[in-house]
Amino acid sequence: MADRVERRLALQTERGAALEARLRRLLAPLAGDERVLDVGCGTGAFAYAIAPLVGEVVGVDRSTEYIAAAREHAPDGCSFVEGDATSLPFPYGGFDLVGCLRVLHHVGRPELVVSELVRVTRPGGRILVADQLGDVDPLRSLELDRVERARDPSHTRLLPDADIRGYLDANDLVVTANEIVRERRDVDRYLDLVGLEGAERDRVARLVPAVLEVDVGWYLARKPL
Repeated sequence: MADRVERRLALQTERGAALEARLRRLLAPLAGDERVLDVGCGTGAFAYAIAPLVGEVVGVDRSTEYIAAAREHAPDGCSFVEGDATSLPFPYGGFDLVGCLRVLHHVGRPELVVSELVRVTRPGGRILVADQLGDVDPLRSLELDRVERARDPSHTRLLPDADIRGYLDANDLVVTANEIVRERRDVDRYLDLVGLEGAERDRVARLVPAVLEVDVGWYLARKPL
């Protein structure tokens, strides 16, 4: 587990500046005093990136190891607690902005997570969801799921764009910004970063081309007053 945490932190550092730039653009304008929740925070990628832009950030994750790593390297204004994304340990309406990045594909009941995001967001507050998307072609989706599951056994399934929009609509959220970004991943380097070796690495490499293209959906929505 320690090696996995270190690899996550290395990837987080590598991508941190790009994530902060995307957040500045997507979330503008920010007042600078917002209270933000990072749901499924892992080692703190979203929390660290948004911390310079807001007043306070709280990260929550069910992994003790990830929370410990996030606390160890946390910037000022960030705190981290253990908790379940389907039953968040926070009261109604306590946050101005709630982020949930690349989490829903790990969860068997993603609709429960989205309901919890809404519950802890104040009326008029905003919710940011991002996740790798399933493909409209079911065979392509199965291929992507196999790759993700081999990389990370906690993966459940990639959600298509329509499913994520459906969860937001079901909670009466108003989507104010939406982007689908195609990411190109060099598979050898990607497998290095996630730490797959030996026969397991060979098995995953056989599933995909040398360059893997994946779509990541970004959804910014507002909770009604």
